[in-house]
Amino acid sequence: MFEPVDPPEDKYLIPSVIDSTSDYIEHPDLAAQRLDRYISVVGRHRVVAGADCGFGTFVGASQVEANIAWAKFGSLVEGAKRASQ
Repeated sequence: MFEPVDPPEDKYLIPSVIDSTSDYIEHPDLAAQRLDRYISVVGRHRVVAGADCGFGTFVGASQVEANIAWAKFGSLVEGAKRASQ
């Protein structure tokens, strides 16, 4: 990871904690665990949960179905809630 890095105090991290290229729906605990790793380095107030690029923006593969994408975002939101407690 980047533990030795000391980012400026006025910067935020927006790590991708869900994959936008697969139909696998991450468990909220996995999203929270990923967020917790960043939180342990820069602090809770400087981490915002994010997603990689957009769904269906990769070459040569089919688009992720909308219901799967929304479920993945739901997992991201729940994971962020768990990480913020």
